[in-house]
Amino acid sequence: MKPSARSISTTNPSVPAGGEAPFTASFLREAEWLSRTLRDRFKMQGAEDIVQETYLRVAGQTEVRSPRALLLRVAINIARDQLRRTIVRDRHASQASRAAYLHLSPADQAEALLLKQIVLSLPAADREIFILSRFRGLTYDEISLHSGLSIKTVEWRMSRALAHCAKLLRDSD
Repeated sequence: MKPSARSISTTNPSVPAGGEAPFTASFLREAEWLSRTLRDRFKMQGAEDIVQETYLRVAGQTEVRSPRALLLRVAINIARDQLRRTIVRDRHASQASRAAYLHLSPADQAEALLLKQIVLSLPAADREIFILSRFRGLTYDEISLHSGLSIKTVEWRMSRALAHCAKLLRDSD
């Protein structure tokens, strides 16, 4: 969703009725650049949402010497905040899964241990792709953006990882 004059509300009590905050016009000119920069240069997911949040944080500004620098700094800070929250959420989910593991039957624990050993036996590059896909639920496109690899390379590494896992599972029977 590209920010536009319609999608960005300028209801700010410090702005006279019918007027725009001085920075709003500048922001609207730079919003497309900011979104493109976040997507292309920084490979950020949800760039349009970050642009919207950036506007909300800078909407009250009156004088800005370098609008692009301010917008980019605020947007990067928002993305870092989101990443920190994701890391904390994932850490809590990991702790919950470890607690659930302790309540498994001995047979289920043995199977879980075997699967963990198989995943850990993957070459590091393949293991990263496998974990991002199977445990984090990322698509190949998202993995490609995350890792900086082409989609074809992601597909190739994933098929190699799956073949490795299948072979070790067959051998363990």
